Parts: sequence; structure tokens; C-alpha cells
Amino acid sequence: MLAATFAIGTIAAVAYVLHVVGTSPKLDELHPVISAGASQVFAADGARLGFIQSDDVRSPVGWSEIPADLKNATVAIEDQRFYKDDGIDPTGIFRAAVKDAVHGQALQGASTITMQLMRNLYLGQDDHTLRQKIIEAKLAIEYNEHHSKRSILTSYLNSVPYGTVGGQTATGVQAAARIFFDKPVSQLDLEQSALLAGLPQAPSEYNPFRDPAAARERRNEVLAKMAELHYITPAQASATERAPLQVRLGTFYTERSEPFFFEYVREQLEHRYGKQKIEQGGLKVYTTIDLNKQRLARKAIAEVLDEPEDPASAIVTMDPHNGYIEAMAESESYEQSQFNLAADGHRQPGSTFKAIDLAEALSRGIDPNTTYYLSHTLEPGWLPAYPTYGVKTFEGTSLNKSINLVQATLTSDNTVYAQLAADLGENTITEMAHKMGVKTHLSSYPAEALGGLTYGVTPLEMAAVYSTLADGGWRNAPIAITKVVFPDGHVDESWGKPHRVKVLSDGITSEETSILHQNVLSGTAVRSAISCPTAAKTGTTTELVDGWLDGYTPRYATVVWMGYPNKRVPMTDVHGEPQQGGALPAQIWKTYMSAVTEGEPCVEFPQPTEPLSYQPFFGHFATTGRYGSGEQTGEESFEPGTTPATGQGAGHAHAHHESPGATPGATPRATPEAPTPGAGAPREPATPAPATEQPAPAAEPERHAERHAEPERHAPAATPAPTGGAEPRP
Repeated sequence: MLAATFAIGTIAAVAYVLHVVGTSPKLDELHPVISAGASQVFAADGARLGFIQSDDVRSPVGWSEIPADLKNATVAIEDQRFYKDDGIDPTGIFRAAVKDAVHGQALQGASTITMQLMRNLYLGQDDHTLRQKIIEAKLAIEYNEHHSKRSILTSYLNSVPYGTVGGQTATGVQAAARIFFDKPVSQLDLEQSALLAGLPQAPSEYNPFRDPAAARERRNEVLAKMAELHYITPAQASATERAPLQVRLGTFYTERSEPFFFEYVREQLEHRYGKQKIEQGGLKVYTTIDLNKQRLARKAIAEVLDEPEDPASAIVTMDPHNGYIEAMAESESYEQSQFNLAADGHRQPGSTFKAIDLAEALSRGIDPNTTYYLSHTLEPGWLPAYPTYGVKTFEGTSLNKSINLVQATLTSDNTVYAQLAADLGENTITEMAHKMGVKTHLSSYPAEALGGLTYGVTPLEMAAVYSTLADGGWRNAPIAITKVVFPDGHVDESWGKPHRVKVLSDGITSEETSILHQNVLSGTAVRSAISCPTAAKTGTTTELVDGWLDGYTPRYATVVWMGYPNKRVPMTDVHGEPQQGGALPAQIWKTYMSAVTEGEPCVEFPQPTEPLSYQPFFGHFATTGRYGSGEQTGEESFEPGTTPATGQGAGHAHAHHESPGATPGATPRATPEAPTPGAGAPREPATPAPATEQPAPAAEPERHAERHAEPERHAPAATPAPTGGAEPRP
């Protein structure tokens, strides 16, 4: 009776095996399901910033990197006939088949290393069923015919799971070594190799962090088996069994440098490739970030903002010639907040937006030296379409004097720029802002010309705007990634290709650079001056909530923002003084850019190749469309940076010019002489007392259909009462 039962079971098992073999897919019909490995991100100099976080971490290594003890220990405990079999253990397979037929379930293992490899590579899971074991066996036979034992063992050691720690499953020996011992697999000793070799059978049960006793017992079982098969001597096994586990939780896959920039890069990768691809695609991502500039940026912020209650600050540096982001740093700790102030912090830009207004005026052929506006308080109602919109001059007083656009820039006169924007048209300011690099939605309200925006802009956006000025009118999209290398060697180099669009002539940008260079020499940005030629504009918002210094050299465009990130906190008393863009933000800019340019030769701003042509301008609010006292009657072409009347650089003495920060009613005097950029600007600029800019009025609320709530760490949308306020002198 027993013999008959056995015979029936055997026949049934054979029949079942043949049926499964005949209906299962062939090896060449399957595709690997295992991940290609953890994706890595690198800085511009090739230093690794970290791994993109994934539930499964894997870093394949070659045969030569795996210690012999680990190879031998694995073969000893998992498949001692590995080097002699054809990929399967026939005796074990049929034993499992018979017991499955009799008991209705698979009670025996019988999986060889090659069979396990087939499961890891192509099947993706262990169902603990006889059917899967048969499929594994069939595939193992095929695979064994076309691959060497060295290749099979290497692939197995790179694909087998060794356990989960901290939510991450270590797949392969390199990941296991990094997580369990905090070292590369090539540095494992005998006892560590034996411990790892014992984990795949039951990773959770033998996890040394969860159950050290069970892990040690399993390790010693592996050592005993190695001695039995003569991979080590009994004496070695005995001595090693007494050794401690030597485990040390590694952070190799969780540590990240420059986390704010890292996350910015990860988001871009996910947008193009998808979440699964970037987490398990084994990508090597090369970026633009300069680690030295990152260090200098944080150092500059820490040196200037060195008191516990100081506001936060963010710095962005771009290469204006290609858009590469070389620095994206901030004072906030990533552990405390994951909000990226530099890339995502939408704040009111204040008077830094006047650079956009000036670019629009110059693009219309408006001469900044001979176009005058009356600097005076603009009472609500001066623009009929916006009856509550009023603008005040410096410290709330009225100059009641006509000043030209150069003087208005150096003193950051709100009333002049408000009138200029009204003459230009709100929509044209919006269009120019987008042309120069602003991505955030703008509503074309009058106050936007003065930086009173509904949603604000980010430091990264403003870095793009000022890069356009620095690069002769070429707008470059910000670039964080230069290339992505795939495991098969394919390289996606489209990331690093500059996206350049010509939006302004270099005649326009040269003239504006000349004016902004004077602003560093004798305007609101004097505290930012370094030993090489720079151009810059300051910005301060209503109630001193935000302070900016946006500037550039021929090589770098750098934006500094300062403020309290979580709420609107007026910076009325920081380091004992009210804060504006020309104060501590300018000092941060100076400290940082001095360090960045140290050891580099000074580079002059280039001369333009496209002559700037001025045309008659008779704006509704402009007080003059004349050159000097004579009527301007026709178009005249001349070199940018000079006036048609004198041939002097912008900002040279004019009958109607006055010095920055002049007292109302004072006798006008010449603006300090400053060379045109590109024509021998001094290495050591003069530093007279800085002019004080005016805080930007709030965005006009009258015509808003509705407002969307901003995220918590964004500056709130500008409030009503757009009459401006006095900004204290530094």
C-alpha cells in the first residue's frame, strides 16, 4: 500500500513538473525586474552629494571587489554543490515535488544559487510554491548554459536581499556592507562576511540590529559549514565564532550634502523620468553646484547674521552665460525646515524690480539722462483707474524737483518710477519681466513696477533676471543638471544645454549696467562694493519685511535675500538699525562675492556691439522730452553710456543732476564721476555714504478678483494702503 502511494505520488509529481515546464515562459522572453541600483547625484567637481532616497538600495559591484571569504561563505551555506551542478539540484526538486503532491504544499527548499538568481532577476518574488520552484529550475538550467559560475555568483551577490533597516532594503552585498557595517564590501573580514552570507535565508529573523543572538548563532553556523567544506580551518572557525558581531549602522545611503539643492534636482528628475526611474534606475546625475561657493555663501551669511534672533537669508549665484546654478544656499537648517527659500520662497522683490522697468524704458529708446520726472508725493487718485494707489518719496517728504532716470535709480525714487511705469504701461512691464526671467504670474497692477507683487518672486527668478543684464540681453533658463548617465552607458546631455533667448540688445544692457554700476559707486548699493567692477540694485519692501541685493559681475549674477521666512516681521531693529537692501543684505553680498572673486583677475564689463538709439519721449507724467534746454526734435544714435549733449558717461554732471540722497531744496551738484563699464572702472570704488531707497508700495488690491492663499513660508501677498513708507537711512 505504501509503495503504491509512493509510486502514484511520483507519477503525479513528474506529470506536474512536465506540465509546468511546458507552459512556463522561456528565458529570452523575460525582462529583469530587479532595480538597476540607487541613483546618485554629484556636484560640479564630481563629489557625490548623495543617493536619491528609495525603499530598496542597491549598488552593483564587480567580482574583484567581493572578498573571497564572502563568496565562499555564500556557496557553503546556500549551495555547496554550486560549482558542480547545472544550475539545479534534481534530488531536492523531486523530493519537494513528491511532498507537495502528498501534502498539498511545498515543504522543502531545494533552491540553488542559480535558481534564487532567477527569482531575483526575473520573477521578483518567492511564492513558496512548487510551481515557482519548477519555473526557477527551468530558467536556471537555461541561464547556466550561457553564463559562467563566476558571472552567476557575482550576479547573485548583487541581487539577493539581505534585510531591511530603517525602511530601506539592502539588495546586494555592497548595500548590505554599507548598511550593516558602514564600510564598502571590499573591506569586510571573515566574521563580517559570514554574517552577511547567513542573512538571505531569513533576513528579518537574523537581522543583527533586531536580534543579535540569532544573528550570531547564524553566523557561527556559516563558519562551521565553511570549515566542513575546507574553506577555512577549524581553528579559524573556532576563533572567529568568539568574535563580536562588529555591526555598525551605516548612513551611506541616507546622508546628503546640500539638501536644498539636492531636493531641487530630485524634483526636476522626477518630472522628466518619473519617481520609479529616479529611485531605482541606477542613474548618475551630474549637477552645476559649486561646493566651494556653497561653503562661502553659508559662511558669509553666518558672519553677517551672527545673532540668535537674526532673520534668515538665501543666496543664489548663476553663471550668466549659460544659466548654470553655481550656488543655492540659505541660513536655514534642512533638519528644521525642508522649504527651499532660494528656489521656492516667493517674496516681494521691492525696488530690485526697477531694473526691469529701466530695461523696458531703454528698449523704447528713452534716454535715462535727459528724461525727467517730478519727484513728489503721488496722492491716491493720481491714477484714476486705481483710486487708492498712492506713492510717497523718500521718508515721506516731497522733493518737488525734477530728476532724471539715472538719479531716480541711484536714489531708488518710487515716485519717479511709478510715473515712468504709468507712461510705459503696466502690461509692458509685465512682458519685460517675463522676457528677462520671471516665471511667477504677474497681474499688471501699477505697484508691480515698484516690486509690490501679488505672489512675489523667488531669489532664483531674480538671479535669472540679473543674469540677462550681465549677459548682454541673453536670457538663460536656470540649469541645475549638466547630464544624466544611465546604467547602460547612455548619456542624456540635454540637461546641460543652455536655453538661450535674446531678449535685449547689448546696447540696452550696457547702458543699464553703467547705471547700476554707479549705484554701487554712489547709490543705494555702496555697501556691496568689492574690488572689481560690479552692478547692483537694492530692494526693500513695505514695513521692512524683505531686503534684497541683486547684482552681477561679468562672470557671476548673485542675488541675496534677507527676511523672516515664516511670517511678516518688520526688520526695524536688526543689529541696532532698520534693515533695507543696502544694509545687511548688501554686506552679505559683499562678503560672499569678495570671497568668490578672490584670486581672480578683475574683468571689465564689455563694450556693446549694438548701438543704442534714443528717440523723443513725451510721457504723460514726464516733465521733459528735451536734451538740456533745447527741444528734442528727432532720433539720434550714439554710443551707449554717453549722453548726446556731452558724450560723457551716464551719470556725469548735468545741469539738472543732483547727488544721491540730496536733501530736498539743496543746491544740485554733480554726481561723482564714474567710468563707463568696460572703460577702466576702478578696482577700489569710492564708498560715499549710501543713498537710501524707498520701500516698495504694496500691490494694488482694487482690481483683484480674488487672492489665493500663499504657502506658510511664502511672504504674504502685499497688503492695501499702497502709499509707501519712509525707509530709514542706514
